[in-house]
Amino acid sequence: MSEYVTLTATDGHELNAYVARPEGTPVAGLVVVQEIFGVNTHIRSVADGYAKDGFLVVAPALFDRIERGVELGYEGADMQKAMGFMPKLDPVNALADIAAAMAFAESTPGRKIGVIGYCFGGTMAWVAAARLHPAAAVGYYGGRIGNYACEMLSAPVMLHFGKQDTHIPAEEVEKVHAAHPEVEIYWYEAGHGFNCDARGSYNKEAAVEARERTLRFLKKHLA
Repeated sequence: MSEYVTLTATDGHELNAYVARPEGTPVAGLVVVQEIFGVNTHIRSVADGYAKDGFLVVAPALFDRIERGVELGYEGADMQKAMGFMPKLDPVNALADIAAAMAFAESTPGRKIGVIGYCFGGTMAWVAAARLHPAAAVGYYGGRIGNYACEMLSAPVMLHFGKQDTHIPAEEVEKVHAAHPEVEIYWYEAGHGFNCDARGSYNKEAAVEARERTLRFLKKHLA
């Protein structure tokens, strides 16, 4: 079952969120952090997939602070618009909105909360692991993650990257590995966005392998 809800961040900002609920009692809560394309069909499908695995999933609309109802594709004018959002994104505001989603997900006492993000969301999942104290976090191909390599983590983290990803230099990931050798980092014979089946860079083999690892990791630390 899925629905849209309204969340309120600590600064009073109200934002929409897509919520996917499992059948029966959730094993844990999971916040899905979007790419720069909004809470679009792909992100909703990711949320629905983890709900089928037993998680109560919340995907906050981080672009609501800039423009409401953003749902973009991956080519042409949509890609240009998505890239135009990048300089407008404030990580502090994004964290506040992720925190609001975490609060919604943990409304049932005793439920652990994880964060998983893709692209921009992959970096924000890493920052959330340092500043918001989830029980676990997973990041897929988070660009600029090296900027936050020295943050002190409060949760176990798993990261996924593509060896052919021209958006993320390997040395950026190496900064993370050097600062946090305990973090699980996996590389795939794939490019940027390999998990998204709506993109030309989709790589089914890598996506399946990364998701299997992610699901085991989440259930280990959250269930």
